[in-house]
Amino acid sequence: MIARRLLITVLAALLCACGGGGGGGYGSSSAPPAPAPPVFAPVPPATIIDIAQPWAKATPAEVNMDEVMLGRAASDAAAMPRFRSLLVARHGKLVAENYFGGASSSTVFDLRSVTKSVVSILTGIAVQSGKLPNIDATVGTYVDAPYSLDAGDRAVSVRQLLTMTSRYQWNENSADDYNLWVLSNDHVQFLLDRRQTDPAGTFTYNSAAVNLLGLVLQRAAAKPLPDFANEVLFQPLGITTVQWEQLEPNMVNAGSGIKMTATDLLRFGQLLLQRGRTGTQQIVPESWIEAGTTPQFTWRETYGAQRGTTYGYLWWLAQPPATAAVFAWGFGGQFVYVVPSQDLVVVATTQWQGISAEVNPTTFAGNVLTVIVNDVLPAAR
Repeated sequence: MIARRLLITVLAALLCACGGGGGGGYGSSSAPPAPAPPVFAPVPPATIIDIAQPWAKATPAEVNMDEVMLGRAASDAAAMPRFRSLLVARHGKLVAENYFGGASSSTVFDLRSVTKSVVSILTGIAVQSGKLPNIDATVGTYVDAPYSLDAGDRAVSVRQLLTMTSRYQWNENSADDYNLWVLSNDHVQFLLDRRQTDPAGTFTYNSAAVNLLGLVLQRAAAKPLPDFANEVLFQPLGITTVQWEQLEPNMVNAGSGIKMTATDLLRFGQLLLQRGRTGTQQIVPESWIEAGTTPQFTWRETYGAQRGTTYGYLWWLAQPPATAAVFAWGFGGQFVYVVPSQDLVVVATTQWQGISAEVNPTTFAGNVLTVIVNDVLPAAR
């Protein structure tokens, strides 16, 4: 039994890893965000497709993209042994679909913290439907026995969970908190037992807190989170390949546990690009897309060629001097990257298992972002 536990711990260090995001150094968010232009233009994109339909394909020339630059993106990706897919859609059409290292269109990728951005969208839908009154709703309204909550736990708001400001003492960037949490027997109580010591408003990347938000959504919707997600999000988009990591009999990993194919992940990105709309159906409020992709912090970070990086409601944001963009980021370089001004969606996936033994995962993710920023974006004319 001791040997088995040791093996599980070693595997956790290699496989479980945190969901995404970069290193520390973030400033306090207690001050208002620095003025920034909106990520989404005031006029909706001209191309609104029915996302549930099979992807229409186009040549680079047909969507005004540079074929040479797209070829360079594929070559640069192929030169990175852990790269597994690079897909590009413009004007609602699939213009590039590249797979590497034995992956294919049927490969179901473990997307890690891309899950968090899915939960963000589900939160907006829950508010729209009245299942949540607003994002100032508190954890104590939805989470009770058998969990033990103190006054601080009960007062944590959905807004704080969306912005990584719930104040729990946590470190999954340079410490082992994620692995300890994912191997625990009670994933909710493990978080609730952490002291709330960080100053109010400070960004602290915390996958367990987003998992707590998943439980809030599950209780508010009165059904398992995967069932709620399939009903209100995945089925309307024609996404059929979703798998969730199971934590407990009645709990999936809402912080870092979703899998799907690259083309289905591209559909999710296209929904964001279309500001919550597919065909004639508005499945996510446009106001929620705008709110969730508005910077909530004054800090800006750089990852590879990606400058101006900050955070919204469980979405990473690129702000000037970078090209304005919104992206979901999973550990080791899983990305769905949306550029409204270019009517563009990019998906990148990698083999993240065991990456920490070879390279710093955040550095590697920066290299993946560099392919997107330096190769794919300049290809759009």
